[in-house]
Amino acid sequence: MVIPPVLSVRTESITDPGDLLPFASASNPLVFLRSGEGIVGVGEAVRLTFSGPTRVADAAAAWRSLSSAAVVIDEVGLPGSGLVAFGSFAFADHSASDSVLVVPSVTIGRRNGVAWITTVDAAEPAVPSALGAGFDVRFMPGAQGPALYGAAVRNAVAAIARGEVSKVVVARDLVGTLPDDADLRRPLAALSTRYADTFTFAVDGLLGASPETLVRAIGGAVSARVLAGSAARGVDAESDALAAATLAESAKDLGEHDFARASVLDALAPFAEIEPGDAGPFTLQLPNLWHLASDIAATLTGEASALDLVGALHPTAAVAGTPTSVATDLIAELEPFDRGRYAGPVGWVDATGDGEWAIALRCAQVSGTTVTAYAGAGIVGDSDPVRELAETTLKFAPITEAFS
Repeated sequence: MVIPPVLSVRTESITDPGDLLPFASASNPLVFLRSGEGIVGVGEAVRLTFSGPTRVADAAAAWRSLSSAAVVIDEVGLPGSGLVAFGSFAFADHSASDSVLVVPSVTIGRRNGVAWITTVDAAEPAVPSALGAGFDVRFMPGAQGPALYGAAVRNAVAAIARGEVSKVVVARDLVGTLPDDADLRRPLAALSTRYADTFTFAVDGLLGASPETLVRAIGGAVSARVLAGSAARGVDAESDALAAATLAESAKDLGEHDFARASVLDALAPFAEIEPGDAGPFTLQLPNLWHLASDIAATLTGEASALDLVGALHPTAAVAGTPTSVATDLIAELEPFDRGRYAGPVGWVDATGDGEWAIALRCAQVSGTTVTAYAGAGIVGDSDPVRELAETTLKFAPITEAFS
């Protein structure tokens, strides 16, 4: 049995520091922000790694042990204050990528107009620094280039026709090279500015801006946002409105969305009472895409933590397919790469078990000077390879633009 360290944690309110991103490390940022609010971590007081099919359950147990042993003085008492860990989990059960929980030495946060600093074991307060010079990354096709992606989509449609799955998400990759001294806060700043209503995140080299909430659990209230089905924005107001209306009536996209929504409702049912909601999805406007979206609200009926809910929900049909176990096996056949933590859960958990977790989409993994971006599309029976390739191109745009 591993005995957890006894951490001494103190949270104090501070004068609003403005932009939180300059507090983050330039080379290894810890960030989870939305519309200017959230948390930024500096340093590593504790780093926990997990792998395999039980990685999220193991993390939930380890976090309970670590947080129950900690001595916490929290003068703020808001979600994300006190003892907090940033986390990122691999998509697949047998991924070679580690899943991690990282407790920063220092956390700077802001929520509802209140700002705070949390230090662990009397760490020195963090000091903001100016962002480094801009840089331009040229992305090239990775292991799954356009031609291979088209073939993968056709193979997925054939598997659906054989009755093996109803839906499967197939992704492709792009690869680029970073300068040796690249300040990773630069692409994060671009993402948080252009996609302010999404979760801008950075954990262990995984950077992105996700529009999809896997789960948010605060004080017993649970929420999730399901995104499945998408269309390009129009070039003017008239064509944009037509694109949204067409998406809202698309049988292909509505069917894909139904699979994703049902998978979330089924996963939450053992833990929470689902609140009544609208019968159909709505169209969500992002700078480069329209999405079909559904918001789900529920109330916990037990003592599950945010990590427990993450373990139950991942992977959703929105990023894997239906049935999930068959779809994930098929993904391993159709994609010539390990997804790593792309499409896995990314977010934070605090000592109370509250937390916010997004699905790691519109993202890239930085390893040394190599940056690998990922984007996928949900494949159903009437999917067209050309359209699906175009959809992934649209989904790459936030990352390729942010790194340029």
